[in-house]
Amino acid sequence: MVDSLGVAVVGFGWMGRVHTQAYSRVLHHYPRLGLRPELVTVAEEVPGRAEEAAAQFGFASTTRNWRDVAADPRVRAVSVTAPNFLHREIGVAMAQAGKHLWIEKPVGLSAEDARAVADAAGKAGVHSAVGFNYRNAPAVEAARALIASGDIGTVTHVRIRLFSDYAAHPEGALTWRYEKERGGSGVLGDLASHGADLARYLLGDIASLTADTAIFVPERARPTGATAGHSRASGGELGPVENEDYVNCLLRFASGARGVLEACRVSVGEQNNYGFEVHGTKGAVFWDFRRMNEFGVSRGTAYQDQPVSTVYVGPGDGEFGAFQPGAANAMGYDDLKVVEAHRFLRSIAEGTSYGATLADAVHSAVVLDAMARSAQTGAWVSL
Repeated sequence: MVDSLGVAVVGFGWMGRVHTQAYSRVLHHYPRLGLRPELVTVAEEVPGRAEEAAAQFGFASTTRNWRDVAADPRVRAVSVTAPNFLHREIGVAMAQAGKHLWIEKPVGLSAEDARAVADAAGKAGVHSAVGFNYRNAPAVEAARALIASGDIGTVTHVRIRLFSDYAAHPEGALTWRYEKERGGSGVLGDLASHGADLARYLLGDIASLTADTAIFVPERARPTGATAGHSRASGGELGPVENEDYVNCLLRFASGARGVLEACRVSVGEQNNYGFEVHGTKGAVFWDFRRMNEFGVSRGTAYQDQPVSTVYVGPGDGEFGAFQPGAANAMGYDDLKVVEAHRFLRSIAEGTSYGATLADAVHSAVVLDAMARSAQTGAWVSL
């Protein structure tokens, strides 16, 4: 018998939709999960958006006030997909109300915010999941296992890149994402947070770093109405972009390895160019999100002129087998969120944490705060 679990989604922009679709699909891929998520309610302050979500996905009720979700006894787990500046308040309130939390990164505007949510969840004894979805790619999990096995020798250095053009257009609207008070950091929280998580997931703790940031599109037009995603606005009053478009960072790992992490949201010609190259004393491993289901491996004893092989992930790698029957069949971005939903729900069902949690969000946020501090001072910062 499968127990039902009442779930709610707070904030129904693109990411709220992705979470909802993941809840709807999770039992298709994991029929032995033991929990059946039921869409109880959706909270969204933009008029009409919650009602549209309910009509499309079957939520039993809607509200424009997220506090109604915290007070709803039908709800046992909550997806927090609202803007960053609301993460701390909503996350703490939901945890204190005894709701399990699936919350999007960067979990607030600072490490202090992330710790507050993590502390509240810990005191309440609720389970958590955080949206570091790129670590869920089977190729990334296979690469991590390869690194840990020593097949590429001792890791010497890594380069992690996250380049995108979603904010490259000069008519991109001046939404909350570009304000320090509501968005906090810019590309740090949006993309570099994933890079910080991948760095630690693959290579372990970061010991120190130095970073530089820049704003390349200094002004944008204020939108005249509600926005979703990365809307455009032209002809409106111009306002300043307050947080960074770009960051580059040098990393020193506790292991002694070195790293470079670079992220940009205004890279013309780059669409979701995310990936890493990890080099060791005997080989290397390479991954590109745009070719998510494969990775490159160089290993052997040649050292010089050693070839790189392309490896296609298959059912033995990560969660690939829950989606496809054989190697080189493609998985996509939304599948990574289904994996995330499964690990969140499994944590609740079994009482043991699986996947990225609020503890991982705190680690990432500490790195982001250190990057911001280094960019201001020009100094190396120890973690």
